[in-house]
Amino acid sequence: MSTIPFNKSSSPASFFSEEENDEIDLGELLATLMESKWLIISAVLFALTIGISKTFLDTPEYKSNTMLQIVENAPSLGELEPLSGLVENKKPIMAEIEIIKSRMILGEAVKNLNLEIIAKPKYFPFIGEAIARHFQQNNAEQISDPLLGQSHYAWGGEIIQVDTLKIPSDWLNKKLTLVAGEHGRFKLMDEEKILLEGEVGKFATRQLEGTQDSISIFVSQLKARPDTQFIVMRQSELSAIGQLQQRFEVTEKIKNTGILELTLESPSPQAAAKIVNEIANIYVRLNVEQKSEEAQKRIEFLDKQSQFIKDQLQEATANLNNYQAHKGSIDLTMETQGILSGVVEKKTQLTLLQQKYEELRQKFTESYPAVIALQKQMDILQNQIAEYEREVKSLPETQQTILRLSKDVQVNSELYMSLLNNSQTLKVAKAGAVGDVRIIDEAILPTVPIKPKKILIVTISLIAGLIIGVILTFVRKFLNKGIDSSNLIEKYLNIPVYVTIPHSDEQTKIAKQKNGPSKILALDFKDDLAIESLRSLRTTLHFAFLEAKNNIIMITGPRPGVGKSFVSINLAIVLADAGKKVLLIDADMRKGLLNKAFGIKREEGLSELISGVIAPSKGIRHIEASNIDFITTGDIPPNPSELLMHERFGQLLEVFSKRYDHVIIDTPPSLLLTDASIVGRLASVTLLTLKAGIHSKQELEQCTKRLAQSGVQVKGIVLNDLPERSLGNNYGYGYGYGKDFYKNYNYKLGRALN
Repeated sequence: MSTIPFNKSSSPASFFSEEENDEIDLGELLATLMESKWLIISAVLFALTIGISKTFLDTPEYKSNTMLQIVENAPSLGELEPLSGLVENKKPIMAEIEIIKSRMILGEAVKNLNLEIIAKPKYFPFIGEAIARHFQQNNAEQISDPLLGQSHYAWGGEIIQVDTLKIPSDWLNKKLTLVAGEHGRFKLMDEEKILLEGEVGKFATRQLEGTQDSISIFVSQLKARPDTQFIVMRQSELSAIGQLQQRFEVTEKIKNTGILELTLESPSPQAAAKIVNEIANIYVRLNVEQKSEEAQKRIEFLDKQSQFIKDQLQEATANLNNYQAHKGSIDLTMETQGILSGVVEKKTQLTLLQQKYEELRQKFTESYPAVIALQKQMDILQNQIAEYEREVKSLPETQQTILRLSKDVQVNSELYMSLLNNSQTLKVAKAGAVGDVRIIDEAILPTVPIKPKKILIVTISLIAGLIIGVILTFVRKFLNKGIDSSNLIEKYLNIPVYVTIPHSDEQTKIAKQKNGPSKILALDFKDDLAIESLRSLRTTLHFAFLEAKNNIIMITGPRPGVGKSFVSINLAIVLADAGKKVLLIDADMRKGLLNKAFGIKREEGLSELISGVIAPSKGIRHIEASNIDFITTGDIPPNPSELLMHERFGQLLEVFSKRYDHVIIDTPPSLLLTDASIVGRLASVTLLTLKAGIHSKQELEQCTKRLAQSGVQVKGIVLNDLPERSLGNNYGYGYGYGKDFYKNYNYKLGRALN
């Protein structure tokens, strides 16, 4: 009868086998995540702790805003009526935005509000400010008692206001310490050196020793426990403006509407509203001042021009009177009067255009559109005046002279009256100048901080923790080069996997048990899935022994801790339950501990039997509870390998093989010692026990190679402690069937074959 080859297709589990594929197994991914649930939960809790701590420690930021309206096409003050349409008065919004954000306006706000001076309580590092803020929210009018015995720190309720701080220029941005005293007294210190002492509400000054410089301070408000320290510093104006620019923003609310929104963020809601209102007021005031200054310049220009035209008018009037006195009264004809009216009108317009042209040339270049338009208007008027001049030459000489003198008088008279009217208009406009900017909404005190966004931070922390936990799970899985697939083991070693034993929670509890009577899984938890797997192995061994030379089973493993002793004990009991007579031998004569599972001593065991010190009948002990016979390691010998190589060991096994249905030998790890190679040559079936997920491909190949070099052929693999997430990819629970089905199948199959 030939030996039935045992491979993947002939194993009992092959009834449920299916084709391997490269598709992503969502079930396995979920099982992997469930297996690392505590890692993921720890990552989430860690991230949440950081997020919640951030919401507690971060200083709240308040945002205040004001609204401005800029009239883009407002007419300039004192614009000459005939020329008002020639000059474009549109105010570019982006230019106004940059003006508002400029150092000119922000610098004035810094000076007006003393923003160069920084005065704030000194808090305990990291958590002190958050504790003080929390206390102040609940006890607005009180001062907190010192915590942790640190009385020089502020713990809540402290207030300081410094209106004046004058220091030497080389002390700018240097932190000084103000220490509160009793009854409004204080000391200003530089490290441990007292600079000056003062009192709240009184100006304090002192000459610095050895220098011409002095230091002065005026504290208008101080509320604190004695010995509480405050940080006082005067920063440079440029630094203060730079910090203000970082927190200040100007935007056009809706495009092309001229509505600007000025916003400022600050830890203090009072400061946020106060600063943004100050900036808006400064901008409006400067706009009005600019209008007044423009009007004043035009008044001066018109007054100067009026005096010049007045002199010309007086001279022209005198010339006309003298000529008429010399020639007598001369009446102008209707034709001459028409020419005179046309010339006067055009000449007046030309003179006004020339005045405006000179005014614009002081502001703009010749390529400016308004300047070009004026030049074209003047060219047209000059051509029209030239036409009138040609008509004048056709008149009699007396009419020409009277016409010229009358023209000079009328032109200068109209110009003079026009200039006087415009000058008066500008004076009235200057007195009532309001500018082209107005405040729509003033900033009000914000009550709700915009930062930190607590819900957002906690949500992000939760998501980040979950992502980090998942990443760590798969990184750990990726870095773990251990094999937990029976298919891969068979592929790498070309050795069949006889059985996969799932992880047993009960066995884990038994392994951790230190006190009380020892338990054995096959005796105390007969329905455990791991025991069901061993019953399947019992069925498989039935076929493996059909043409075996003896009934000896050696169980070994590549390294310690893979569960070979667990397999040895429970397999022996499972075989005994099937009515077999079983002998279990602990051949690990260095660290064998099978005797502890049965609660007996190791003395008078295998080492004494091989040495001939005791008879076999004395070395074999019957375990009543499990109905098996057992041989302990005996006293630990100095030379276990040499003892196993003694011919008496082989003779003993030959005798035991005849007396028992199965002889199971538990041996040391095969990669560490040669004991397994020695025992394996005497056994018919060698089972290599592997623990799922801890062995690399190289380790497996090296283990089987070493055994093969000693003449030991591994008959099958026992894959132990398989995680639940891997059951679907191994013999056992996969292939669309549940655990209960697998359990019933193993039980019925085992009964049928036996």
